[in-house]
Amino acid sequence: MASLPSYVSGAWQVSPDEGVPLTDAVTGAEIGRISSSGVDMGAALEHGRLVGGPALRELTFHQRAVLLKRLGLHLREHRDELYALSARTGATLADSKIDVDGGIGVLLSYASKAKRELPNDTVLVDGDVEPLSKGGTFAGRHICTPLHGVAVQINAFNFPMWGPLEKLAPAFLAGMPTLIKPASQTAYLTARLVELIIESGALPEGTLQFVCGSTGNLFDHLTEQDLVAFTGSATTAHKLRTHPVVVGRSVRFNAEADSLNCSILGPDATPGTPEFDLFVKQLVTEMTVKAGQKCTAIRRAFVPAAVMDAVAEAAGERLARVKIGNPSNPDVRMGALAGLEQREEVRRRLKTLLDAGGIVFGDPERVEVVDADAERGAFMSPVLLRADDAGRAEPHEVEAFGPVSTLLPYDGTAAQAVALAARGQGSLVGSVVTADPEFARRVVLGAAPWHGRLLVLNQEDAAESTGHGSPLPPLVHGGPGRAGGGEEMGGMRGVMHHMQRTAVQAGPSMLSAITGRWTSGAPTQPDGVHPFRKHLEELRVGDTVVAGPRAVTLADIEHFAEFTGDTFYAHMDEEAAKANPFFGGRVAHGYLVLSFAAGLFVDPEPGPVLANYGLENLRFLAPTFPGDELTVRLTAKQLTPREDAAYGEVRWDTEVTRQDGAVVAKYDVLTLVAKREAS
Repeated sequence: MASLPSYVSGAWQVSPDEGVPLTDAVTGAEIGRISSSGVDMGAALEHGRLVGGPALRELTFHQRAVLLKRLGLHLREHRDELYALSARTGATLADSKIDVDGGIGVLLSYASKAKRELPNDTVLVDGDVEPLSKGGTFAGRHICTPLHGVAVQINAFNFPMWGPLEKLAPAFLAGMPTLIKPASQTAYLTARLVELIIESGALPEGTLQFVCGSTGNLFDHLTEQDLVAFTGSATTAHKLRTHPVVVGRSVRFNAEADSLNCSILGPDATPGTPEFDLFVKQLVTEMTVKAGQKCTAIRRAFVPAAVMDAVAEAAGERLARVKIGNPSNPDVRMGALAGLEQREEVRRRLKTLLDAGGIVFGDPERVEVVDADAERGAFMSPVLLRADDAGRAEPHEVEAFGPVSTLLPYDGTAAQAVALAARGQGSLVGSVVTADPEFARRVVLGAAPWHGRLLVLNQEDAAESTGHGSPLPPLVHGGPGRAGGGEEMGGMRGVMHHMQRTAVQAGPSMLSAITGRWTSGAPTQPDGVHPFRKHLEELRVGDTVVAGPRAVTLADIEHFAEFTGDTFYAHMDEEAAKANPFFGGRVAHGYLVLSFAAGLFVDPEPGPVLANYGLENLRFLAPTFPGDELTVRLTAKQLTPREDAAYGEVRWDTEVTRQDGAVVAKYDVLTLVAKREAS
């Protein structure tokens, strides 16, 4: 049987040797073989840098997002095939949906967020302008540009689809090509995923490569422009992080490692309360979903000592109802572990954990299964342990990466719960199940330094909560210490992780040219044509209209107060307003100033401007008194065409001044402007 192929340097490549056999986790039958022998790792990385990188960097963030969406929709059409292949990893249909649909969902989520939150440009501006001089002729700004290397991802066996896709999405959006190296046990599913991606033609050549087998000498060819994203054991993470090339060339290394995640039952959540039931249900779910093979699964369940017996009994009853066996059987709720070796590893770790306590439920050596052979398949009973001495080291140091969790008592105080949680030395996720806001606050703030994510679960959010073990694209996935010390996803934070942040110091006109955003102090372009008469393609950054002055009278202020109902004393009571140290007399409403400004700069006739859909960064900087005259300057600050629409967004820098030059209001107006080609 031939080895699974790798896709490198623009072609599929099969190893010349017979490779290592891969087996079906359910039946034990051989599925295929795996080997990366013959793959030129250096050439693959160079192909990504020289072919994939330039192709991606020519595209804007929005154009990359369109391709990600196209890819996600293409993969959706092949879900049934992927579910069937996923079942061979031991996953039930529900497990497979987490992996398959979850991975596709990350692509679509990132595509959507990118179009909302990133510019339709190739450079990302980070933060505001930093003034560096009194006269305004010297300023600074941070920009983010993609690294000119390859994002190398090394994934774990438990999520052969979600793992690659959640790393691919932010790297692709940032403009970095990706090389995927899957874990061997489930590489056949990742291999089919990559085949589907290549067949789709959605991604430019060189932006995705795939090495099926060992890493070989891959790390020897890394450079300071490359990035490594690793998911797996803390031991392997340490080994790779300390590779001489990674250290010597300061290669960015992001690790998401196994961790001893915990869940804490609040002292208020006694038997009979919704929170007690939620805690038990969540614990059993985390033990049995993916057969407990999740880096986010609950390994330590902290319970007030007084309810240890009640929790053990309730969890045991739930676990007894879980049917284990062939994932294709609709009655089965828990499938097999990834392989026989994995099962033996879990059993070995269990023996160490048993030094600290006893078994509440399950038998690690025996399990009844449905439609399967318990020995040929990598099946194992869920095992719930109980360690009445929470001070023992084993539960806080040893992880059995399977359907195993340990009940541990605490005294009911937030302080001890936090102290015990911290003994895991850094975790990906923790949860606290409570309806007590003060207890929740104390636990979250106390445990946060040791956790990448914390879930507070109770009756209020249970119906819509995605659960303890579910990382989400907008939120960071990672954790300190043992959990790897890294972050993945996190919305646009994940994109920026693949970019270099650079401080640029220059004059306003140069900053405008470099960033594509008008900077205060840069030249404007009042060309005699009102900017609102221009289609999106005709507008230029710096296009300006100046309008005014318009006098503000006491009658205007009183009319606005009567019309809106805003009769705040500073506008209507002269004596009270005089006593106000900020004003010293009656002043115009801030929103009256905005209304007058709009009346000055708006061109009223139908035209390319379709809608005003927002106002941001508003500041009232000086008061407007009766008799003052207002002038407004509106300058095109940023142009953002939309790839999939007949219009784009224009951000206008708006500044309202008094007759003495004082700036009374400053803000950004957002409009939607039609493209000429759509008119």
